[in-house]
Amino acid sequence: MNPIIETVEIKKIYGMGDVQVAALDGLSIRILPGEFVAIMGPSGSGKSTLMNILACLDHPSEGQYYLDGKDVSGLSRRELAEIRNQKLGFVFQSYNLLPRLSALENVILPIMYQHHSSMPPEERLERGKAALDVVGLANRAHHLPKELSGGQQQRVAIARALINDPVLILADEPTGNLDSKSSVEIIDLLNGLNERGRTIVMVTHEPDIASYTKRILHIRDGKLEFDHLNGHSRSKLTKEAGAGSQAGAPKTELLGGEA
Repeated sequence: MNPIIETVEIKKIYGMGDVQVAALDGLSIRILPGEFVAIMGPSGSGKSTLMNILACLDHPSEGQYYLDGKDVSGLSRRELAEIRNQKLGFVFQSYNLLPRLSALENVILPIMYQHHSSMPPEERLERGKAALDVVGLANRAHHLPKELSGGQQQRVAIARALINDPVLILADEPTGNLDSKSSVEIIDLLNGLNERGRTIVMVTHEPDIASYTKRILHIRDGKLEFDHLNGHSRSKLTKEAGAGSQAGAPKTELLGGEA
């Protein structure tokens, strides 16, 4: 099985001359299709730098980064932007929703950014509604972000990440702004997506949240300190989320293309 992510001895060096800092120092990792991986590490470990490279927001100074079999290490900014839009879905700690747009309008934004998309407006809306249905928010399609709770806003963000059927979802501290119950619901939702074939890489500083993934990569001083397999239990997550939680309920094919 070919990896979705493969980095080969990547380095990221800041500074010039005698004053140089290696944020990443020869890091090699492989993440296969269908994995749910947490990236952890102390402040200054290099995990944020790694996430920027995996997200095609930055280049490594040395080494190669293969995304879905393609070496993206030396692509131009425009080429990287196209890769991000075609292959990646993003979930952020602060949701990054546009406040004047409805939940549905926020979800379909990535389609609007596709320069070569010929998708009719009606189809865009239908895809957006289907994505909101996946995350249990079909009845909130026309609400503004300020009319939604934090957990609901994050679910809108996850629906937006699904809209272009990405090969990889990157989640940066997705529970960082949420209370405990909402955090469990979001992780349960991500686990549901993963069980249907979605590949997910998540940065988190919370060990209890990381424990619900399938694998933990711990970064320290720009190097891989350890690679740990988890025995996560989604049944435990569902129980903790409480009866009546809508998060994680598989409803449409947007959940995953490999199920």
